[in-house]
Amino acid sequence: MTDLSPAAMSAPPGRALADPVELDVSIVLPVFNEKGHLHEEIDRIRAAMDASEFSFEIIVIDDGSSDGSGEALRAVEDIRLIQFLTNRGSGSARKYGTRAARGRIVVWTDVDMSYPNDLIPELVREMEGYDQVVGARTSEEGTHKLLRVPAKAAIRKLASYLVQTPIPDLNSGMRAFRRDVALQYVSQLPPGFSCVTTITLTFLAHGYTVKYWPITYSTRAGTSKFHWASDTRRYLLQVIRMTLSFDPFRVFLPIGFLFTFIGVAKLIHDVATRDFRVAINTLLIFLVAFQVFVIGMLADLIGRATRARDEVQPAAGFTRDVEGTFPHGYHAGLLGNGAASAVRADLRHPEDPGRDRPAPPPSTSTDVPSVATGVSS
Repeated sequence: MTDLSPAAMSAPPGRALADPVELDVSIVLPVFNEKGHLHEEIDRIRAAMDASEFSFEIIVIDDGSSDGSGEALRAVEDIRLIQFLTNRGSGSARKYGTRAARGRIVVWTDVDMSYPNDLIPELVREMEGYDQVVGARTSEEGTHKLLRVPAKAAIRKLASYLVQTPIPDLNSGMRAFRRDVALQYVSQLPPGFSCVTTITLTFLAHGYTVKYWPITYSTRAGTSKFHWASDTRRYLLQVIRMTLSFDPFRVFLPIGFLFTFIGVAKLIHDVATRDFRVAINTLLIFLVAFQVFVIGMLADLIGRATRARDEVQPAAGFTRDVEGTFPHGYHAGLLGNGAASAVRADLRHPEDPGRDRPAPPPSTSTDVPSVATGVSS
C-alpha cells in the first residue's frame, strides 16, 4: 500500500496530510520487521519535532515486512506510507523515501531504538552552513563487535584516504542532508546497507560540506538485519566503486607508480648484473605500469564526461541577496531558539497554521545575512 495520493501528499507534517507546500524537514524511516517498537519510535520522533520550530513530515517505507509491521503502520495516523510487497533493501527504501520527500532537509534514521531520534531537531539545527550532518557514533553497540570493529575501521581508513578527508563514522544510519543536493545522486544508491556510505562519499567527492556531530548509540531493539561477512564485503566494494567513479587516480596512480618503481629497480639490477642487457620481464613491468596509467586516465575522462554539469550550490556560511540553503525563517546563529520559534510562527499562514506564507522577496537595502548565516562549531 502506498499512501502517496494527491490528498496524502498535500498535508502539513505531524498533523493531517493540505496544500503541497515545501516543508522544512522530511524524516525517512525504513522499516523491516520492527513491529515491537514501531509506535514507540514514531511517537518519540513526532514528540521531538512537534516541540521544535520546524514544519515536518514522517515518511515510512515498509520494506516487505512479514511480522505484521505493515498492518501496524496502516493504523498509524499522520505519516506518509510506502509499502513494498518484497524486501528490496534499506538503500532502496531510503532512495524512494528521499524522492517522495517534500522537506528541504531530509533526515535518515532507523526505528530500532538505537539512535537518539529525540535529538533530530538538534541534528537539523547543526545543518546551518553545511550540506550534510552525520550523527557520528561514539561507541559500537552492534552485533559481532569483535569482527565489525576492525573491519569498519579498516574500510573507514581506506575511504578517508580515497576522498582525502577524515571520516569519523562512515556508515552511521542517522544523518540530515539537503534534499536538492541528494536528488542529484540518489539514483546511485545501492539497495543495501552501504547506501549510507554512498551518500557520505558522494557528497564529499563532489565538494559538498559534511559535518560529523557526536551522538550516543544504544543497543538495538529487535533482531539485527546486518550480516557481517556479506555486508562488510559490500561496504568495501562500494567504497572502491565510488572512488573509481569520482576520483579514479586515487586508485590507479599509486598502483602505476608502484609498478614503475619495481621496473626501475629491476632495470638497475639488469644493468648491474647482466652486462647492460634488459630482461623481457623488466619491459613487461614497465608495460604494466603504462597500461595502469592509461586506464586511470581513461576512467578519469569518462567520469568527467558523465558528471552532471549543473550541480546545486554548496551551503554557505554567509550570503547576501542570495537565497539561503537552510530552512526558511530559521536564524539560530543570530536569534537563538526562542526568537527562531517566533520567526517560524510569524511565517505561518493566518488561516492554516500548517501552511507557510509565501517567502518575502530578498532585501536589497540592508546587510542581513541569509538563513544560511552562521557556522556551527
